[in-house]
Amino acid sequence: MQVTATNLPGVVLLQPNQFGDARGSFSETWNQRVFTEATGFNGSFVQDNHSVSSPWVLRGLHYQVNHAQGKLIRVSRGAIYDVAVDLRKSSPTFKQWTGQRLTAENRLQMWIPAGFAHGFLTLETGADVLYKATDFYSPNDERTIMWNDPELAIDWPTSEPPTLSEKDQIGSGFLEADLYD
Repeated sequence: MQVTATNLPGVVLLQPNQFGDARGSFSETWNQRVFTEATGFNGSFVQDNHSVSSPWVLRGLHYQVNHAQGKLIRVSRGAIYDVAVDLRKSSPTFKQWTGQRLTAENRLQMWIPAGFAHGFLTLETGADVLYKATDFYSPNDERTIMWNDPELAIDWPTSEPPTLSEKDQIGSGFLEADLYD
């Protein structure tokens, strides 16, 4: 597995090795030992999620207070622009973001530790997004920051307004958001 650091310490890209022949291909997408060596995270995942989205759907920027989730994101069909925002006030990269194109073809996975907001934009085609979470979904702790908040100035790769859920349309501004210490 190849590991690549991003501009945010702790957020890394993982690319599983792929083996193929005339029959097709095989790759190991998850291995606890390799993951721990690559990320330093030795906890466990308690929930797997599968999101199916139409083209130009934007989901996020989501996070949970009290039950912060680390997430390992990958795409099994289509392509997304995946974003992580550092919400840890004590972090040297507080309020900074990173964005990465994850596709079924490039097989990249992004590890986003707890303490970050997460969102993604579906590109060109629909997308199946699979992600593991380190804590359970907690509706009372869920928060949303507006995807286009000027304080964050995320450079989403779209010139058209994306399709948003009702929840994402009424997200808070970054300056009003509940953040991590």
